[in-house]
Amino acid sequence: MTILVPVTAPTRDDSADRVTLRFLVAPADMDASGESVQAGRVLEWIDKAGYACAVGWSAAYCVTAYVGDVHFTRPIAAGSIVQAHARIIHTGRTSMQVFVSIETSDARDRTFVEATHCILVFVAVDDNGRPREVPGWEPWDEGERTLQLRAAARIEPRKRIQSSMLAERYTDAGTTPRTVFRFLASPGDTNWGGKAHGGTVMGWIDETAFACAASWSSTAAAAVYSGGIHFYRPIAIGNLVEVDARLIHTGEHSMHISVRVRTGSPMAPRALELATQCLTVFVERADDGHAAAIRPLSLISDEDRRLDAHAVDLIGLREDMAVIPHGLARFG
Repeated sequence: MTILVPVTAPTRDDSADRVTLRFLVAPADMDASGESVQAGRVLEWIDKAGYACAVGWSAAYCVTAYVGDVHFTRPIAAGSIVQAHARIIHTGRTSMQVFVSIETSDARDRTFVEATHCILVFVAVDDNGRPREVPGWEPWDEGERTLQLRAAARIEPRKRIQSSMLAERYTDAGTTPRTVFRFLASPGDTNWGGKAHGGTVMGWIDETAFACAASWSSTAAAAVYSGGIHFYRPIAIGNLVEVDARLIHTGEHSMHISVRVRTGSPMAPRALELATQCLTVFVERADDGHAAAIRPLSLISDEDRRLDAHAVDLIGLREDMAVIPHGLARFG
């Protein structure tokens, strides 16, 4: 039986429910083109800021449960300064919804513009890994109340997306492009709790999805969206990790790639269990900076057609998600 530990809400001040992290973009952060930061690195920054915010609010160790609606709208150049703003916008009994905004600026002028924003869900856990109660967050003005209501409205659509993704089967009957990476989780991949950082896992997802997208288009492939990133079980040091990316749908300018991360003991490589899954969208950048046309995916097997329909269904489900007015969520 899960025992929830009651806690007292923090006193309201200018920083109790929010945090800002800053980074200087390094050459190692850049993607294969060298023109922008790789999407996986941005996802790592998002997770770090969200984690710091969730831990600060709950005063407990937190695990990433979900990351959604990450739209990569602006490239981030080498040498830029990056700000990652994170703030609580909704709390449940043991969970926190955190809005994260990534802003970037030339190091010389410090004029920041938004590059992406998204929602994360963290769950607070005790020393035994059991969910523990978190302080309730209450809005202090109409803007914050709008954020809270929109966040609450996203819970049920998110569950429908999760159920749809979990219901799909991926077998060798599929014939569309597929990339699989396998490796062991190393100590450098993990947090102080001995489990892989959520941001690290998202970095693995981006790398594998990029390889899959590049196999269908070119190395000019770039991530523009990641969503439905659900975390189901932790990945410990020494675990075998399998990241399986499959192209399941193409639009006129887009490639929709389903990615599943499985993990388990290296002594039982055929008994891996689902740790994380998501749907990520790539485009191919043309010389003029716009998205190039993508050749249509050939749907040969019944599984190809089923997964293509699944991707189209997910597009429709995402349209039902309440929009977070990120202008209200920004802070200086």
